[in-house]
Amino acid sequence: MNEPLVTVICLCYNHALYLKECIDSVVGQTYGSIEIIMIDDGSTDDSALVMDKILSDYPKIQCIKLPENIGNCAAFNRGLEISKGKYIIDLATDDILYKDRIEKQVGFFQSLDERYGVIFSNSAYVDENGEFIKYHYEIDSTGRTIQTIPQGDIFSELIETYFISTPSMMFKREVLEVLGGYDESLAYEDYDFWIRSSRLFRYAYQDEVLTKVRRLKNSFSSRWYIPGDPQLESTFIICGKIVGLIENDKEKKALINRIKYEIRQSVFSENFREADMFLKMLAELDEVNAFYKLLRAISRYRIRFSFLRNLYMKLRYA
Repeated sequence: MNEPLVTVICLCYNHALYLKECIDSVVGQTYGSIEIIMIDDGSTDDSALVMDKILSDYPKIQCIKLPENIGNCAAFNRGLEISKGKYIIDLATDDILYKDRIEKQVGFFQSLDERYGVIFSNSAYVDENGEFIKYHYEIDSTGRTIQTIPQGDIFSELIETYFISTPSMMFKREVLEVLGGYDESLAYEDYDFWIRSSRLFRYAYQDEVLTKVRRLKNSFSSRWYIPGDPQLESTFIICGKIVGLIENDKEKKALINRIKYEIRQSVFSENFREADMFLKMLAELDEVNAFYKLLRAISRYRIRFSFLRNLYMKLRYA
């Protein structure tokens, strides 16, 4: 039986402490047809030296060493340019694959019809030392996810809520070819990828824990927005793309809810420029109620009420 080639693009930026464990988890897969591409995105630690040692152990691995940091989106695209796999995994080199992940994901993909372009699964979060923190989706005693996970045409769900564990995804090469890779103008890749791909392809959830995702203290995914955060402007750009993609009232409502969320985050993190941008976008889509008029005043006068964010989060998630 011919196994379709799977390309794992391993993105490294200052992951010297975790790089070898990550690559070992890819090399040690139960699936045989794997192409590994390591990319050092201008690391300032000893990542390049660790890569040299890995290459001496595994000379078939392809490696790109970038002279300076160009960001995840652009670095991934450099790997995509030389890749050959039918299926692609975007893997940060501080994460770890379960040994049968690729075998199971390829089998799952092959059970789906051609409308599906992206699959994702559950993940286990671990700390810097590899100690278990929690699962991305809560599981029962059999290891199955307790909640119902959206599948199929999930464009509107993805607009409104971040619910996919990005490191768990595998996607068809066709998806990236249609999209032209990641948008290199953005500070992060997943939200834009979800939006653009889900408009064209279906998503399927594989109910298994197949990846260990490391939560580092300074990573984008493990901290709140900070003043001057580049992610907010990127999110605004993505929301602008969504405006041109929505086709019905359900999708418009999802976008309005997303914009309201980003307004709150912008104001409470004192990113007032982005708050003004989102407020203008909201006014073009919907009537601005009293609460958001208040936030507009806070933003306009640059009132620094950082404590409001903490209060809001307590009230919202109490």
